[in-house]
Amino acid sequence: MQQVRGRDVGAVANHQPPTTSSYTWLLALPVLLLLVWSVVYPNASVIAGSFGEGLRYWREFVSSPTDREALRTTIVIAVGSVIAATAVGVPLAFLLTRFEFRGRRVLSVVATLPAALPPLVGVVAFLFLYGESGVVTRGVQSLFRMDHAPWTLNGAGAIIFVHAYTMYVYVFLFVSAGLERLDQSLDEAAAGLGASRARRLRRVTLPLLTPALAGSMLLVFMSALGSFSAPYIFGGGLRVLSTQIIASKLNGAMGLAYVETTVLAVGAVAALLLLRWFERRRTYAVSSKGTIARAPLHSPFARTLAPVLGVALVVVLILPHAMVVLVSFARDGTWTTQVLPPDYTLDNFRRLATDSDLWVPIRNSVSMTAIATVLDVVVCFVAAYLIVLRRFRGKWLLGLLVALPWAIPGTAIAIGLASTFDRNSLAGAQLLLVGTFWILPLAYFVRGVPLVSSATEGSLRQMDPSLEDAARGLGASWWLTIRRVVLPAARPGLVAGAMLAAITAVGEFVASIVLFTHANRPISVEILSQLRDFAFGTAAAYSVLLIVLVLAITLLARWAEGRWSRTETVVIQ
Repeated sequence: MQQVRGRDVGAVANHQPPTTSSYTWLLALPVLLLLVWSVVYPNASVIAGSFGEGLRYWREFVSSPTDREALRTTIVIAVGSVIAATAVGVPLAFLLTRFEFRGRRVLSVVATLPAALPPLVGVVAFLFLYGESGVVTRGVQSLFRMDHAPWTLNGAGAIIFVHAYTMYVYVFLFVSAGLERLDQSLDEAAAGLGASRARRLRRVTLPLLTPALAGSMLLVFMSALGSFSAPYIFGGGLRVLSTQIIASKLNGAMGLAYVETTVLAVGAVAALLLLRWFERRRTYAVSSKGTIARAPLHSPFARTLAPVLGVALVVVLILPHAMVVLVSFARDGTWTTQVLPPDYTLDNFRRLATDSDLWVPIRNSVSMTAIATVLDVVVCFVAAYLIVLRRFRGKWLLGLLVALPWAIPGTAIAIGLASTFDRNSLAGAQLLLVGTFWILPLAYFVRGVPLVSSATEGSLRQMDPSLEDAARGLGASWWLTIRRVVLPAARPGLVAGAMLAAITAVGEFVASIVLFTHANRPISVEILSQLRDFAFGTAAAYSVLLIVLVLAITLLARWAEGRWSRTETVVIQ
């Protein structure tokens, strides 16, 4: 339990604090205004812009074969990604959660590796591996002495293939967590009544896993719906809404771009509302009686096959990371028709460290990530405190505002910011941010809000509200109570949320490609620029740097949390 130090209480006991309601609105009003200004206002501007000439833009959208194709393809890819990610994630979760075999723990760790790759880096890795000039493609071509590449990695199938690798982790983690909480006595009871293994799976296990399955599948659907990196790199001539929005913007058809953005955002928000509705209807209850007892593999064939398949799966999962590292040492311009890069050098990393022009994207990404993350921490701590521990009339609105950016695709957020903050207007509450350094930190802040707020809310919900009342009853000021009671309780969620927000921001590509200028270009945009110049080594070196930054952010967050936890333990003792 957190203690309020006596000397601090004595110092403030004679001060008469304002009422709780005064503090509540003093905190809530600026947070609400900031979120309305940065989240609601830009998206409302996009919707209003789509009706800028009545229904003309909407009629253009409906009558355009290109836009109808983009909408249809977007839905097909989103549904296909759900099917593919589920097909990979569910069996893997059952294998690693229900069975014990040699190498299971290593495989459990490796299975989450795709989550550590920034989206664009994952796409680049697949380009180096399975693209028309990729290592695997050229290897197969050389092995079978083909005159041309055996496949071209483009189109809907290629996009779904990439999504399956990057998004199956959602299904794997959700279903694994559900299986860990599942009471195995239910399965044993069904077996005792004579139910076969298939029947037990269909009638007992899967129904109890329905919430986890539904949540992960909808998360994959929303992610695939707004995906930009894979369609942009591997789409070929295929059109999806996320890339069609950029094409309309570049062609000067902003009215049509507003309609496309509105359709994409409404689809994602509808998926979020469906998830919330399903969660409210959930009536499944499970109780675990202890650690899950993993069944050993009795069949000699299964005991032999499981490690072999495990090693193969580890190789497949690690290969993209390894490929990016390998190509980062390739000399630019030397890898053409060979299976592997023929010439290796340290010059790519040396140039990143010494070339001032190549250093600019690194400095931009780190500084913009730091600014956005600090703002996320401050705003989301206040928002979570108000949502969990305070009662006021605007509470429902605040909860909606902090969750809304999670449902809105990055392309829609970027178009909204670009259409709103393109001029200075006091009457319109607008600032000229487009073309400046500050537009990207604002976009990163908006995208990080739901991550930090949800994690902080989770920590605060574990705190006994009477602790705050007890501190105030002892005479502590509101600020001292926040600093010594509420903030320590929220800290684990704040650290975890800030880590996720920083990881997302440092590799952000979707909003960046819409809003960047040459002066504030981040690492992700520079990777694309280097790929276009066929500087594969430099692009891979930037990708390795992004992976290192993600690992550094993770380690820093864990170190900070561990240090603060040890300090808190010493103070309490």
